[in-house]
Amino acid sequence: MTELPDFYETVAEEILCKCQPREGVWLDLGAGAGGVAFALARRSASTIVLVDPNMDSLQKASGLARESGLERRIVPIAAPAEAMPLPADCIDLAVSRGSIFFWKDRAQGLREVYRVLRPGGTAMIGGGLGASYPQWARQEFTRRRHEGVKRKGADAFKRFQEARSSQTFRRLAEEAGLIDFEVDGDGGADPDTSQAGLGIWLRFRKERKGV
Repeated sequence: MTELPDFYETVAEEILCKCQPREGVWLDLGAGAGGVAFALARRSASTIVLVDPNMDSLQKASGLARESGLERRIVPIAAPAEAMPLPADCIDLAVSRGSIFFWKDRAQGLREVYRVLRPGGTAMIGGGLGASYPQWARQEFTRRRHEGVKRKGADAFKRFQEARSSQTFRRLAEEAGLIDFEVDGDGGADPDTSQAGLGIWLRFRKERKGV
């Protein structure tokens, strides 16, 4: 089976291009072992907070941070998206790739993201491989993912598609009380199309006080 290139770098590029965040404290929510977080850390001087309920993944991230000399800028916290032990108004950029589909209460997770953002801070939540990821690799990645889900049955694939639809993302944003937001892409794009693997993203900004 053909080995696909690393997508964390292209995801980080897309996040920075679309969000244009200020340096400060950034959040990788549902970070796992920190693939996106490390790619962002290499492109900035920001402190990156990794939030994930899986302690084993966070311990792996901590080890990688030490090996990379980034331990002073990588802060792992074990917690679910719906109840982050972070103060309000403390995060300049919040990102989450591939995590929202597994949150127990996705609307509440989005409310938490909004709560912890500083006024003027930006969030980009969803999933995708990045526009600069090679098209052939995006299509192959999508083909493998779809085949794997289809093996679980038609109902599983239907749920997979619905969770990644723009309609679902808009509904979740509205349930979370977000007003100023954008939904980009279609997470269920067919693997044979040029849009395969671009994914779907919800972007929003916390309004500055007094504006």
